Amino acid sequence: MTSVPKTRFRLEGVDCPSCAAKIDTAARRIPGVTEVMVSVTTQTLSVTHAPDTDLDALIRQINSLGFRATRHTPTPIPLSAISRHQPEPCCGGHHHDHNHDHDHAHNHDHGGREDAVVTTEHDHGPSDGPWWQSPKARLTIASGVALVTAYGVGLVLPHYAVWAFLLAIAVGIVPISWRALASARAGSPFSIEMLMTIAAIGAIVIGATEEAAVVLFLFLVGEVLEGVAAQRARSGIQGLAALVPKTARLETNDGLKEVAADSLTVGVIVVVRPGDRIPADGEIVQGDSAIDEAPVTGESVPKTKRTGDTVFAGTVNGDGVLRVRVTAAAADNTIARIVQLVEEAQESKAPTERFIDRFARWYTPGIVVVAALVAILPPLAWGADWAAWTYKALAILLIGCPCALVISTPAAIAAGLSAGARRGLLMKGGAVLETVGRITAIAFDKTGTLTTGKPTVTDVIGFGTESPATVLTLAAALETGSSHPLARAILAEANAQALGSLACDNQAAVPGQGVTGTIGGDQIFLGSASSAADRARIGEAEQALIAARSAEGKSVAVLVRNEEAIGLVAMRDEPRADARRGLDALKAAGVAPVMLTGDNRATAEAVAALLGITPRADLLPRDKQEIIRDMQSRGEIVAKVGDGINDAPALAAADIGIAMGGGTDVALETADAAILHGRVMDIADMVSLSRRVMGNIRQNITIALGLKAGFLVTTLLGITGLWPAILADTGATVLVTANAMRLLRWRGSAV
Repeated sequence: MTSVPKTRFRLEGVDCPSCAAKIDTAARRIPGVTEVMVSVTTQTLSVTHAPDTDLDALIRQINSLGFRATRHTPTPIPLSAISRHQPEPCCGGHHHDHNHDHDHAHNHDHGGREDAVVTTEHDHGPSDGPWWQSPKARLTIASGVALVTAYGVGLVLPHYAVWAFLLAIAVGIVPISWRALASARAGSPFSIEMLMTIAAIGAIVIGATEEAAVVLFLFLVGEVLEGVAAQRARSGIQGLAALVPKTARLETNDGLKEVAADSLTVGVIVVVRPGDRIPADGEIVQGDSAIDEAPVTGESVPKTKRTGDTVFAGTVNGDGVLRVRVTAAAADNTIARIVQLVEEAQESKAPTERFIDRFARWYTPGIVVVAALVAILPPLAWGADWAAWTYKALAILLIGCPCALVISTPAAIAAGLSAGARRGLLMKGGAVLETVGRITAIAFDKTGTLTTGKPTVTDVIGFGTESPATVLTLAAALETGSSHPLARAILAEANAQALGSLACDNQAAVPGQGVTGTIGGDQIFLGSASSAADRARIGEAEQALIAARSAEGKSVAVLVRNEEAIGLVAMRDEPRADARRGLDALKAAGVAPVMLTGDNRATAEAVAALLGITPRADLLPRDKQEIIRDMQSRGEIVAKVGDGINDAPALAAADIGIAMGGGTDVALETADAAILHGRVMDIADMVSLSRRVMGNIRQNITIALGLKAGFLVTTLLGITGLWPAILADTGATVLVTANAMRLLRWRGSAV
């Protein structure tokens, strides 16, 4: 099958949706272009086109609009040039017959070919530099100098003042008029530049040259301020990409080698020294350290990470040397995925934004018609003064500029998406951001979503005179070296209690039952209650203890020494530390939570009781999907939160699907949003952020339309003229942009 060519361009000077709309319209008029995607955030243009499309003509068309387009060529990095150090295979484990069912799976396949090629497609381009070096700023400075000079000439040589102001007008209006004509030829006749050109020419005709020069200067100042605000919004998310270090210390067969961080491939080992930023997503294979994740997650307290724990690119290693196995290439690490998802999301318009765009397409021509009627009707119908009403019509043209209205929604959405991404809350588009705030019910998976996803020891009980410490010490000795989740839970608990270690000989796994070994001459067995009962007599009191723990949804392992049951260790996948607080916050926001899980009813009800949530247990993937559809049929707007492959159907069925924490690639692709850092409270924060963004949008629309309506009335009454008119547009644009930028300071709940 023949692939359709797709070319990417880097843009300069694209600061608002109106700019993007002009480029979109112009690009679609080039023969052969079939699909266009313009990103204001990344200042990029992607076009799908026929093989014989004249891309040079496309560049010329865009440049004629006052922007600058250059073709972007990714830099290939041959993986075969990178030294590889294959890590030792993981030690094998054993399986206890504890029937600890997980209702999720993590199947990541990061395999790759040695001779593959990585391309740095995810490119942000160079920094825009200081604002005063931009073409818009240079034009504004030139216009300001010309305006000041004109006032100086007017004071010294009054007879030449008109000519001086005409020259000042020309400095600003010539490039603006050129852009207006180019936009008209490219299919956008009702542009802000065209309205400014008409207003300037009309002002000259009626002799208001001084006002025209000032209005042009104020318009250019407004464009510069808009550009500065847009750059700030861009830097909010682009700055995240800069967190990843440029180099990494790669472990090779010949020792450590410093290489480019973006050349790291899955499976290689890197060494991270104290104080260094971690160069890639990975898993610690050796070392313990406190990791400062604040740059990525916003958490103020460093997290202690040990062997087997995951780490994120861009986070800071604290006090220990770490050996980290890379689990994601540079293009797929946490930060790269955040930036990519946010960029794609900002290109996706929310329903409110689409409505505003449709409204603006009719609004601007309507303003031109109204201005023409204001200039013509009063003089013709009632003999009013032509110059006075023409002046009012020109002011209405300026008041009617749609910039503030058009930018009111996307500015808030872009800021909201960026602020959320800085906290690990990813939403795939404005439509998702808008809908999240309207959800009325939310369905949670249990394992790995409401719970930590791994068992922890909850009870250690000695039978008869045996102490819990003895039971745990013997169990830990048996489990030493095992990678089984239940074994790791026992070892972690023994380590937390600082219990001494014992040597275990003849250690062996008994398939489907447990593990045996010899400790101090005693034969020890640890396994399920049924397997332990085959090796030792378990009294009624001990059976009652086992039954009680099992009823609480816990996995129970019984310890047998020399054919005598001496104790038990109970384990359960416990709720996340913030799960109850997060669910309570959702209830307070008017969102009703429910638990959907494939686990057995006893386990589900035990966890649900701790969290204060209604459980639905023993569910297959299709059952979860049917429950979601039933909730929707009752008028609920439903979100589904999960992290496993079996959550994908329900995630797709829900109004909003949210992938939780280190979820599988399938869940992340299916979901509309993602919570990267495994906090239930983040779900409530996402709802709160959505509602704050929608409130900000309503404020912006009120500001934009309110100022225009007010100045429209005062202009018709003859109270205000051209200067206040341009301030109504420029001022409103700056106000709504500044108001939207307040969202960048959003931090969510305290961590």
